[in-house]
Amino acid sequence: MRRALLLGLPLLLVACGPIPLPQAEQQCYERARLAQQPRGEIGAGVGTGGRAVGRIKLEVTSDFIMGRDPSVVYDSCVYQKSGQAPSRPLYSFPDWKG
Repeated sequence: MRRALLLGLPLLLVACGPIPLPQAEQQCYERARLAQQPRGEIGAGVGTGGRAVGRIKLEVTSDFIMGRDPSVVYDSCVYQKSGQAPSRPLYSFPDWKG
């Protein structure tokens, strides 16, 4: 039992380490988008037996609620995840609508 715990410890510590910068930038870009505005979906249709079916999905982050600047959210997120400053600013992403 003790050996199994000791063998699993390095894997646990690796999961806490920094991630590659490009991966951090992509993940943090999504977080910055949600800091800029909420995102959602609405779906409606007819199910079996003619019953109406509906679905609503809404993503709202605390960054948006607190009114945080998306570029500050992006910069700090990248640094936290990778341990490095971003290689490019948030507004350099092709589909950024800032």
